Amino acid sequence: MACGFRRSIASQLSRVLDLPLEDLIKSISAVPISKKEEVADFQLSVDSLWENSNDHSRPDGQVQAKRLAEKLKCDRVVSEISACRGTVNFKINRELLTKTVLQQVIEDGSNYGLKSELFSGLPQEKVVVEFSSPNIAKKFHVGHLRSTIIGLLGTGFQLYGYEEKLQSNPLQHLFEVYVQVNKEAADDKSIAKSAHEFFQRLELGDMQALSLWQKFRNLSIEEYIRIYKRLGIRFDEYSGESFYREKSQEVLKLLDDKGLLQKTIEGPAVVDLSGKGDPSSICTVMRSDGTSLYATRDLAAAIDRMDKYNFDTLIYVTDKGQKRHFQQVFQVLKIMGYDWAERCQHVPFGVVLGMKTRRGDVTFLEDVLNEIQLRMLQNMASIKTTKELKNPQETAEKVGLAALIIQDFRGSLLSDYQFSWDRVFQSRGDTGVFLQYTHARLHSLEETFGCGYLNDFNAACLQEPQSVSILQHLLRFDEVLYRSSQDLQPRHIVSYLLTLSHLAAVAHKTLQIKDSPPEVAGARLHLFRAVRSVLANGMRLLGITPISRM
Repeated sequence: MACGFRRSIASQLSRVLDLPLEDLIKSISAVPISKKEEVADFQLSVDSLWENSNDHSRPDGQVQAKRLAEKLKCDRVVSEISACRGTVNFKINRELLTKTVLQQVIEDGSNYGLKSELFSGLPQEKVVVEFSSPNIAKKFHVGHLRSTIIGLLGTGFQLYGYEEKLQSNPLQHLFEVYVQVNKEAADDKSIAKSAHEFFQRLELGDMQALSLWQKFRNLSIEEYIRIYKRLGIRFDEYSGESFYREKSQEVLKLLDDKGLLQKTIEGPAVVDLSGKGDPSSICTVMRSDGTSLYATRDLAAAIDRMDKYNFDTLIYVTDKGQKRHFQQVFQVLKIMGYDWAERCQHVPFGVVLGMKTRRGDVTFLEDVLNEIQLRMLQNMASIKTTKELKNPQETAEKVGLAALIIQDFRGSLLSDYQFSWDRVFQSRGDTGVFLQYTHARLHSLEETFGCGYLNDFNAACLQEPQSVSILQHLLRFDEVLYRSSQDLQPRHIVSYLLTLSHLAAVAHKTLQIKDSPPEVAGARLHLFRAVRSVLANGMRLLGITPISRM
């Protein structure tokens, strides 16, 4: 990818430097566009050639770059070579750049960027991703609290539950039961004791407790599937940590057989993570009554995942408050002799602050989804340019979700951020609304002019600065995808798409299609179609459904 340009440059560098071509490819990067000046298309930092060298006597980067540039020659691909501030810069033949990039975008379609040589050396892997993890019978919570509430819920339903209400509105009734029993438990210790006993019965296989838990679980999953569908998410498997009731007992027996289970004076059993009896470095895996804990069930779940899927990587996506928990789980797995524990990874995320609906403090994700649909409908109704839509509610939800996702993914996943409804729904600036608007606008261009111009194009008609900036930015898409695949941070893709949308907005004003000569109009339409295609690809990677009209 980068349309083979990177490989062509690496080939010449390989001959001059006597270094393996494949080692050089990842050292050549597309140059970010600049508003101030025209930039080269690719660059090589000479320091990257010596990263693994212990030679401290080498000349400074600027001298090295100048010497290397003098040894290289322009060819049919590279039209200009220069050196500056420790880098060697390469400018690609402009017509070749234009024709190759646009053809590659159209030919590769949804795979544009993924066929890059950056990915060619990576092995095909099976990755299991654990995420969301809502509690059984707790309405879908924005924070996805990790604590098990089955015991309280079981006790609460026996005290305050009604079968009729359960059948008519199951999740709402179960939530009301949970709130009531949780309130009562604060003053009545016998309720907390009863809840603990219920959970103990569940772990020991009591049929009545199991039947009630299964009913709650089935009702919860039905509700989750409905909510996930609104988010465009489909899971391959629904099995939270509470699903591993029986297997957690097998884990405790395995730990005991290996001599890793240590009883404490207080009663609970722990695993010594230090191997030296350090009381500050332990993982508690069993209560004093023999029942399992959250860590025990996650150990059982991880082992089951490996048995079932034989994964290459297991990724847990949860809030950053669980960092220590997963460090301990991975460490216990390693102590148990599971080498694959090193392939388990925790991807933590931060806290959203200040998120409120008009009804008050937000607790549930569904409240947020309803709120974004309502607000977006009102926004669309107030904008004069909004087109008549077949399903305005569906469009409003898709645009609203884009707004929410871009707000959430703009920064580092680990960072907390202050939520603002006003900022989320801005139609200009770095927002999801702007992305959707740009995509719809470009789609409208194709609908209006596409039938007469989309056969072939003249690359010489796309040499304006606005066209070149877009082409240079399209070159970088594979690097952005590669970077996100390595650090699992979506912000790189978000930043790229926002820049692409701003470039498209500028070009839309200056590169007119209407009333332009057919050859010029056709070339520009090809450029805008490529932008829309890459924009749609990136949005889908973020879980956003691109819209065609708004």
